Amino acid sequence: MRQNIRLDSGLVGGILLGMLICVAPDVPNASAEPYIGGQVGTGIANMKLSSVELTDFNPPGSMSDRSLATTALLGFKLGYYFPERKWFGVETEAYYMTPHIQQQSTTIAVQSNAVLKGVGPVPGGTTTSVLSGDHFRVMTWVPVNAMFRYYKTRLQPYVGIGPGVFMGSVSSSNPQFPSSQTSTRLGLNAKGGAEYFFTRQVTAFAEVKWNYTRFDFSGNPNGGFGFRSTYSPLLMAVGVSYHF
Repeated sequence: MRQNIRLDSGLVGGILLGMLICVAPDVPNASAEPYIGGQVGTGIANMKLSSVELTDFNPPGSMSDRSLATTALLGFKLGYYFPERKWFGVETEAYYMTPHIQQQSTTIAVQSNAVLKGVGPVPGGTTTSVLSGDHFRVMTWVPVNAMFRYYKTRLQPYVGIGPGVFMGSVSSSNPQFPSSQTSTRLGLNAKGGAEYFFTRQVTAFAEVKWNYTRFDFSGNPNGGFGFRSTYSPLLMAVGVSYHF
């Protein structure tokens, strides 16, 4: 099992610089508005692994999109808004999903005379067949979301954006090939929603999230083939928060 961690320094640097510009001025004689919340949800669109490249081949082969199962989202969030800039805050959140890869008809294309790792040149060509599903798990951690809200009413719409760390795991559902692969990649998390204040402390929220990353799973001798793919689901979550 091999884990890959790659960071896009330009993406992270730009997001963090924007956050620092917003919070750099002093906020004397003020206390923060911290909050904690729990969330549940599900995938609502684009539940698939797309732009699949088969990296055990040189040049890489290709595979049709792999549909993912709709699954529950479970997670939490911590954050606070600055009292002298009540429209701006920062938040960290984490959530877990199991959008398993479904059994489905799949097309694989390999260029003629491509070199297969550990084998050598192969004839290449295109084939379509039904591939069994695999277990797929994703843990998402967003270290810092920059949060922007309208705060003058009980119902407060908001948007947020920040870098996400996506920890993916694929394991075979076929007992004859008990392979397991992992990939940890940096990506993007963006969301929009609304929060309703029942009291000054207790709130409920609903939001839509968009995730983006490109996983890179290395092949292994137990039957797991190496591949890269784009993971960009649209998710919906609801939850409750407590503001201190």
